[in-house]
Amino acid sequence: MWFKNITLFRLTEPFTLSANELEEKLATMRYRPCGAQEETSLGWVAPTGNQEILVHAANGHLMLCANLEKKLLPANVIREKLDERVEEIEIQENRKLAKKEKSQLKDELVFDLLAKAFSYSQKTYAYLDPKNGWLVINTGSTKGAEDVLTLLRKSLGSLPAKPISTANNPVNVMTDWLLSQSTPNDITVEDECELRAPEDEGGIIRCKRHDLSLPEIQNHLNSGKEAVKLAINWEDRVAFILDQHLAIKRLRFLDLILDQLQDETGFEDEIARFDIEFTIMTAELEKLITRLIEIFGGEAKTE
Repeated sequence: MWFKNITLFRLTEPFTLSANELEEKLATMRYRPCGAQEETSLGWVAPTGNQEILVHAANGHLMLCANLEKKLLPANVIREKLDERVEEIEIQENRKLAKKEKSQLKDELVFDLLAKAFSYSQKTYAYLDPKNGWLVINTGSTKGAEDVLTLLRKSLGSLPAKPISTANNPVNVMTDWLLSQSTPNDITVEDECELRAPEDEGGIIRCKRHDLSLPEIQNHLNSGKEAVKLAINWEDRVAFILDQHLAIKRLRFLDLILDQLQDETGFEDEIARFDIEFTIMTAELEKLITRLIEIFGGEAKTE
């Protein structure tokens, strides 16, 4: 259950609920399948195979899992069916339908189609780190992260949290790394980046499997483009893409971390394995996140 992406929120007040107390809160928003006329349904499911327990606690961290079910109702299907229905009525009544009538027909059509539509489900894992005051969500989507945060706030009544921000702008720091070809000792820039001109509608350069020390990259930087995404290796422990908002994408745990699993037991039990992986992963992410915040000058001070 290794996280592949990270969107990080700072909890602005201490999180004091125990695992059992959090479990009771989440149970009020437990996932239920979409109703016949519902387009989406979002709620909590068990992070592990145990379908009763909504919170998995390990080493001071609290793992949660939100499940989004969404009906597949393509816009082109609605448009095609609506055009057919409009044409049929206009021929029968020998008149053009008004805009309001078409809108009403569309609502009726969507209502009928929802009951027959197929659906898909998508799970998003997240964990609370009360000690450090973080909410860590396994998604690279801003909307997906906000959906989980909103669901958590509804479940708890409130949850003061905000996106993490640092004193030094990540774009400026990453751009300087490429310009100077110098990074902190524990950071290695790899072979992928996205450079973007700061002005609106400015040029975008995406490089993959490319030597970022070559003169052509320097030329783009010297012309004013900035690094908004950069492939990074941290101490040969994890590799990832870091973006301008400090979101981590395409996160990979490397052999130095995965080798720790070889010394653990209990793999025959799904929950035991989940617990071991969760403990190892959160311990590593705690070190990584702490170090990244330090590299970018610490957290920005709020007024």
